[in-house]
Amino acid sequence: MDLLFAKYIHSSISYDGLNRVEKYDYPKEAIREALLNAVSHKDYSEGTPIQISVYQNKIIFWNDAQLPENWSVEKLLTKHPSKPYNPDIANTLFRSGYIEAWGRGTIKMINDCVRFGIPSPKYFYEMSGFWVEFTKDKLSEEYLESLDLNDRQRRAIDFLKNRKRITNREYQSNFNVSRNTASRDLSELVEKGLIKASDTKGAGSFYEI
Repeated sequence: MDLLFAKYIHSSISYDGLNRVEKYDYPKEAIREALLNAVSHKDYSEGTPIQISVYQNKIIFWNDAQLPENWSVEKLLTKHPSKPYNPDIANTLFRSGYIEAWGRGTIKMINDCVRFGIPSPKYFYEMSGFWVEFTKDKLSEEYLESLDLNDRQRRAIDFLKNRKRITNREYQSNFNVSRNTASRDLSELVEKGLIKASDTKGAGSFYEI
């Protein structure tokens, strides 16, 4: 945890009065839960280590693990019993206070991410292992800066965060530009994967996150 949050997971700095406030890209509680799950569910009969991959907009945990027989990833998204692969390790973590309750880890990570304001983690069970993928808020200031957007486009994203949708006519009116400029700006935002055009064509068309 110390290594991840000191070296790999960035934070933004703000101030609440005189107090310095740090907000990291991911909720610490969810990352901690992913680490504990990997440790307690890993198949230690194999020599493959737990692997953590940090990218610009996501972080992935992988460990050599097996789901209980007849279980699926979908079952992990709802209330389910706990069947740790290594019950002695899981019990030690529980009794020492690292794990609050058994069988709630996957749901806890989802709830932590929702409260934090980023997408829910994705779970995969493939290639002889279990994957947990966390994705940053794709509309974070840091990510938008990396896309080289113009000032109008940045303001349009802020507009969409609050209003949910915008039309070409509204774009023209809000930013005092021609229809061609509005179309070009909006098309670039679509190409960068930030917004999408509605299926409706003509006067009823609009764009949304």
